[in-house]
Parts: sequence; structure tokens; C-alpha cells
Amino acid sequence: MLTSHLLLQQYWHDERYDHREVKVWYTDRGAPENRSVAGGADISLEPYYLAVRTPAGEKEIPFHRILIITYRGAVVFENQKVAGLGAIIAGDAGSSDRTGD
Repeated sequence: MLTSHLLLQQYWHDERYDHREVKVWYTDRGAPENRSVAGGADISLEPYYLAVRTPAGEKEIPFHRILIITYRGAVVFENQKVAGLGAIIAGDAGSSDRTGD
């Protein structure tokens, strides 16, 4: 199984994929349920973190805070902290489609 970092690199650098179809749910202390979601168009990959553009500015999200990654709506990565809950979390948050700030 690929790590979240390697999986995201694949979506960003492999021509078979469109990184704008990626959504990443991550631990975001202080946000509702302490998590937020960002779409691929609002994410830049850095060596040690994701740079997420939000209405409040750019946030640096370490890779270990990634909870779920979806591609075209399908869960492709699930952190063991939320094992078995990826589809539920992605389904709940997907309806509001918010980006954390």
C-alpha cells in the first residue's frame, strides 16, 4: 500500500490522473469535528507537507495529518486512525464540500 505522500505524488505527476479530482480530509484542530477537506486545485505538494489554500490564507498540513484521500469520489487512502470510516466521513463532508480555514 502506498503512503499518503506517495499516492498524492502519483496523482500530481502521473499523466493518467487529474489532481483536480483529488480530495484530502485532514486533521485540523479547531475546525468542526477537528477535520477539514481540500480539493486538488487548492493543494500544492511540498516535500514534508501539503500547502492548502484557504480563504484565511495558506496552511501547511504535515502528511501524517491526512485522514482520507479520495479520487473521483472513491476512497483510495484511509489513515488507520479512521479505519473503516473513510466512506462515511467522505460522504458526510462531501455534501458540504468545504475547505478548512
